[in-house]
Amino acid sequence: MRALAVLRRLLTGPPPLRHDLVRAARRAPEILGESTALVRDFLLRKQNPDGGFQDRTGRSDLYYTVFGLQALLALQAPIAPGPLCIYLDAFGDGAGLDFVHLCCLARCLAILDRETGVRDSLARRIEIHRSADGGYHPLPGSRNGTAYAAFLALGAHQDLHTRLPAPGRLVNSLRHLATPDGAWANESPAKIASTNSTAAALAVLGSIKPLVVQRKPGRWLLAQAHPLGGFRASPLAPLPDLLSTATVLHAMAAHGVSVAPVREPCLDFLDTLWSNEGGFHGHWHDDVLDVEYTFYGILALGHLAGYITRQR
Repeated sequence: MRALAVLRRLLTGPPPLRHDLVRAARRAPEILGESTALVRDFLLRKQNPDGGFQDRTGRSDLYYTVFGLQALLALQAPIAPGPLCIYLDAFGDGAGLDFVHLCCLARCLAILDRETGVRDSLARRIEIHRSADGGYHPLPGSRNGTAYAAFLALGAHQDLHTRLPAPGRLVNSLRHLATPDGAWANESPAKIASTNSTAAALAVLGSIKPLVVQRKPGRWLLAQAHPLGGFRASPLAPLPDLLSTATVLHAMAAHGVSVAPVREPCLDFLDTLWSNEGGFHGHWHDDVLDVEYTFYGILALGHLAGYITRQR
């Protein structure tokens, strides 16, 4: 199938920004073992008859479709392109979509290798969200960009095989989001860094201008580890969550920071979020299973499995 051909290309060449997530997550079955089939079946149950994947209310949504497809790719499970292609084609070149869903459409089309017909139009729509400081923001005409929007925009350009305009300006935008403690805030003028914005900034900077491994961001990320396992979204967050845990492990792996000090607590934390229905909860107070957090669960397991493999 075309989607599996795309996966093979991802696994043999230098990975673009978000394709790297799939490469890491595909190690998850080394820990999941026989439960891999439960995860696959859960994901397939979350795909609606129209081809899209369910949000937390059961409706098809491009955002959740990205995570459903990436999770299936990571598990090397077959993807039925028929209804899915019809679902995606209905969005055309993204007219009327907000910034996040524009980037999601680009990602979905890239996975199915169908982005050619709308490539330039989608790229132009994404560039409308360029901020005055050279970054990207969900709201067009914004003065300053955000770390999350930078991550999405760069990933979308890579998915569309279009050149990112003025990458140096994007780097400068992210510099304005750096905090004195060696991390990044999501937007200006925030003074307190967050885990996910730091991971996003490191991913973008590492993709545009590969960084020499820096101890300071690594120390900051490790400092967000919760005593009971997992990582917090910020120094002020009382409890860990799955999104933060997965993004920290991904950032640590990308920049050569050992996960050894947190491996066992993270495995314990992931076990508390696992359901034998085949999905993962987002945190200890989350009662809903969805494809987004399930992808983050297998991404986290993929990094922890990779570390275990290297230690054997």
